[in-house]
Amino acid sequence: MDTLELTKEKKTKAATENISGSEAVLRAFVAEGVETIFGYPGGAIMPIYDALYDYHDKLTHILVRHEQGAIHAAQGFARVSGRTGVVFATSGPGATNLVTGLADAMIDSTPVVCITGQVFAHLLGTDAFQETDVINITTPVTKWNYQVTDATEIPHVLAKAFYIAGSGRPGPVLIDITKNAQLQLFDYNGYEKCEHIRSYRPKPIVRKEYIEQAAKLINKAEKPFVIFGQGVILGKAEKEFQKFIEKAGIPAAWTIMGMSAIPTNHPLGVGMLGMHGNYGPNLLTNECDVLIAIGMRFDDRVTGRLDKYAKQAKVIHLDIDPSEIDKNVKATVPVWGDCKETLPLLTELVQQKVYPQWLQKFNDCMKKEQEKCIKAEMNPDTEVLTMGEVITAINELTKGDAVIVTDVGQHQMVACRYAEYNASKSNITSGGLGTMGFALPAAIGASYGAPDRTVIAIIGDGGIQMTIQELGTIMQFNPTVKIIILNNKFLGMVRQWQELFHKNRYSFVDIQSPDFVMVAKGYGIEGKSICKREDVKNALKEMLDHKGSYLLEVIVGKENNVFPMVPQGRGVAEVVLSKEEI
Repeated sequence: MDTLELTKEKKTKAATENISGSEAVLRAFVAEGVETIFGYPGGAIMPIYDALYDYHDKLTHILVRHEQGAIHAAQGFARVSGRTGVVFATSGPGATNLVTGLADAMIDSTPVVCITGQVFAHLLGTDAFQETDVINITTPVTKWNYQVTDATEIPHVLAKAFYIAGSGRPGPVLIDITKNAQLQLFDYNGYEKCEHIRSYRPKPIVRKEYIEQAAKLINKAEKPFVIFGQGVILGKAEKEFQKFIEKAGIPAAWTIMGMSAIPTNHPLGVGMLGMHGNYGPNLLTNECDVLIAIGMRFDDRVTGRLDKYAKQAKVIHLDIDPSEIDKNVKATVPVWGDCKETLPLLTELVQQKVYPQWLQKFNDCMKKEQEKCIKAEMNPDTEVLTMGEVITAINELTKGDAVIVTDVGQHQMVACRYAEYNASKSNITSGGLGTMGFALPAAIGASYGAPDRTVIAIIGDGGIQMTIQELGTIMQFNPTVKIIILNNKFLGMVRQWQELFHKNRYSFVDIQSPDFVMVAKGYGIEGKSICKREDVKNALKEMLDHKGSYLLEVIVGKENNVFPMVPQGRGVAEVVLSKEEI
């Protein structure tokens, strides 16, 4: 053996360490820049938690009160920070408790890496204590999953997991690690981040001929309309998007997930699309001649009846995921690729234009909406508070700089309709899955993802009771979360549908609740309950000024409805502004 070979052998030996699989997991996290883990220990993941004991100076672990809380917290962290959230859970019920959050993260394209413990490899398939087939259970709700039975696999499997979760169209990844693999000692040669997988192409090749075709359609258009989704935010393309719409002069409306990609007061921003979106964007979708969809998937809540959706328009669809093109709405011109790359190419080719008459149509629709919907919400003729009044007061006090995390229901739709945002990654909600119980743990996660920002959780009296135990996480770790419960003493959105479409047959929506303020105080969290209009601003100011977390319950009208509304089974142009129009 020559001198060069001896030197190489010495370097290899020096670089090799004998470590456990559990240690390898934590080293991977440190190498990937992970700082915060949300999790809950148990028997099958105990070796990883034992190794974590020595990593308190490198990794912060937040002990949640339920595994669903862990994954929603990781989602909130990821959505507000743009980084991958990380979760630990044990086998069996610990792993299955993640499924709702995985499904939520999958449909909303949220990057999360979940590590689940598993029984010893020799027990797999024997129905051992707390054994479930987590791989087959989670296959439909993960971007990728994998079971590790040999510790030597851990470094490259985790590198692959982080790469898949965060690249292309992001999504959740689950790695199931058997207990023997966690305990196994092996020769560790370091950790290399994954930058390529042969069978995986996160970004499709941009085809410039499609960019050119799209630009020609836009330049000839008389009534172009942009609708955009979370793809703009996930692609970190907010500046590129704003340059595009400002040069082309095109009105732009956001999906619930695209909200905050541009400031809500942008002169070309015409509001929110969807079942409870603004009147103009819904109505005029069926009047535009060119519809430019960017980073959105034509969800049914946006399109209504597909056979009545934008049939008059040429459709340009920009998306990083080729499977979304033509899935619901046929594209005249498909533009595959990351919008961070495709938008500048398109902007270069479009002409500088303005469409004053076309934009005025949106303004006219907003005036009609103001008269028929917003006025009643903001200036009700009763003493009973409305949700919209509370959201407007939040806007005045936060100046649009807060992160607002919403649960699911009427309060979600009202918050998304009236909240004002100046910065991207400010609207955190469960869009595609509509998961009640999302907001409280997601707000906890968001407080770790954006520690310098005010995080406000807006939750209904139904949703809060699905994950209310996460107040214990706040008690123990002291994140600052401002919690507002808009309490209408009903499961409000279901009640609205029962009123409008089921002849007021209120079937099991009259929900009883505990004294939320007393519950919060039991967890050491200050709080207050109000029901009078004159108390709203002072109570909100007290909440925002309070050092630490705070719970404010606001009693609002029991049978207030959210309008506009596109009734189920109708086209977007059949949007109604009141109960009488249904």
